[in-house]
Amino acid sequence: MTDGVGDPDIPPTSGPRHRRRSGRDTRARHTSPRHSRSTPTGTFDESGLQSLGDDLKAAAGSRQKRPGRHRKAKWILGSLGTVIVLLVAGTAGYAWYLNHEIHRIDVRGLTDVPTSGADAGTENILMVGSTDRCALSVQNAAYGLCSQGVNGVNSDVVMILHLDPAKHTVSILSIPRDLFVPNARTTGANKIDAGLYQGPSQLVASINENLGIPIQHYVVLNFDTFANVVNALGGVKMYFPVPVYDAYSGLKQLTPGCVSLDGLHALQVVRARHLQYKGAGVTTSLPDYWPKENLSDLARIRRSHEFLRVLASAVAKQGLGNPITDEQLVRGVAPQLSVDRQFSSTDMVDLVLNFHSVNVNSAPQLTLPVQVDQFGSYTYKSGDYGSVEFPSITEDQQVIDQFLGVDATTDTMTGHKLPSPSTVSVSVLNGTGTYNQATTTSNALQALGFRIAGVGDTPSVGAQSETVVYYATKTPVAQAAAQAVAHSLSGAVVTALGPTSNGADVTVVTGSQFAINAPAPAVGTATTATAAATPATTSTPTTTASSSGAFQPPTAAVSPLQPWDPRSCTPQGGEGP
Repeated sequence: MTDGVGDPDIPPTSGPRHRRRSGRDTRARHTSPRHSRSTPTGTFDESGLQSLGDDLKAAAGSRQKRPGRHRKAKWILGSLGTVIVLLVAGTAGYAWYLNHEIHRIDVRGLTDVPTSGADAGTENILMVGSTDRCALSVQNAAYGLCSQGVNGVNSDVVMILHLDPAKHTVSILSIPRDLFVPNARTTGANKIDAGLYQGPSQLVASINENLGIPIQHYVVLNFDTFANVVNALGGVKMYFPVPVYDAYSGLKQLTPGCVSLDGLHALQVVRARHLQYKGAGVTTSLPDYWPKENLSDLARIRRSHEFLRVLASAVAKQGLGNPITDEQLVRGVAPQLSVDRQFSSTDMVDLVLNFHSVNVNSAPQLTLPVQVDQFGSYTYKSGDYGSVEFPSITEDQQVIDQFLGVDATTDTMTGHKLPSPSTVSVSVLNGTGTYNQATTTSNALQALGFRIAGVGDTPSVGAQSETVVYYATKTPVAQAAAQAVAHSLSGAVVTALGPTSNGADVTVVTGSQFAINAPAPAVGTATTATAAATPATTSTPTTTASSSGAFQPPTAAVSPLQPWDPRSCTPQGGEGP
């Protein structure tokens, strides 16, 4: 039996500034007419979408049988989550079915759509791929059987879809499942994917508290949802440059070339995180002896992003509006789909109306940068957590700001400006046992303008550790203060909800690899303009800006495909771009 501390792979043998969207339920507002925009030929029929709001409202209000007519609703989509959410919403003929079959669940911690600030009007939809085999309506041995103890509940995929109606833009941020964060569970630190074991509200809380990303809606899908979408489209084609093999996901593609994948085989591709490949110079035909790639978690995200582009292109090419295909898609997706209770069908239709013209090839697909623990077995408070990844605050904040469309001076949770250092009191606790680390760190923070409330010591959690910036209450003011302090640091640093010391607004518990940013140069000095952002080391070796011990350099937000990665096919069946 597993409790979700890192999902076991199947072994080879098996705030006041916000408003809630008006659609609290399926009887939400009537969708007002919109002017038609120019779109690629054959991808969109706006009249069908405009009338969809009426159909959904009528279906929710009267609960009558499914309407007999069918209207086309075609659009270009940017990810599997977008496909699922918008696909079901966009099929007007199945409004009754939609309202009755999608599962609505309670999710705490969701924030309202902002009405002011730098992110006004934007939404973030958390899209989760659950590993819960026990929740499947029909057990499938290919996924691992609940009856055989494969019952861990983790978030196999954690993606956030950012929607900006004013700019008509969509972007996607993937969060590595092995990211080690302080608030993963109510019991404390763990990999972020372990939060789902305690329910969706805990995963939302972790993303709020540790990454500072607000979430407006929640969508969870399982293995069947994924496979059903692919099967309803008649499969997808991917090009395999070389033979590849993954004993754990079941992937075994021994012949290179353009291959048609059904739902199960597509799932094997995107779940592969122990990939072996027959590259140049490999002569053995035995897959178990082929080279194995590094960075398994991040490599899988890279391939998942490519698969989403292939899937979206398949949807755009086939087009929705085919009654047979649409019925297969809706019947395959809706019963397996769970969304938060506030995510009404009319809200989904609004998303279609606002984002039908998104170009999948230009929609950014980012991955949160991390520092990989190269030793491969992380010990925290005497517990073994296996392979983990640590945050990298400078790179993380740059990517999160880019993803949310705000600048470095903005509180990502509220969209308003961060407080000035002089308004924030800070205490520092030495979390490594390194001589004088708390005092040295507090002096550097004081030089940046923060008010120091005190210093002290706290037990070390392990040989390698994150620097944690704690704030005591889950309020906008407290979290903004923590963000302001975190922005003054670099290295393996993360914010967290937790107790503070000495009555301070924020407490910094030092870790094994971090740095304090240098104060801004005085006006009129000859210091270069970039000096203020250059990490400055303290007098102790554990606070240097370079990677130390187990910490590898931060990974990139966008990673190119590797020579062995599957990718799109050309229309002629060759290797795509």
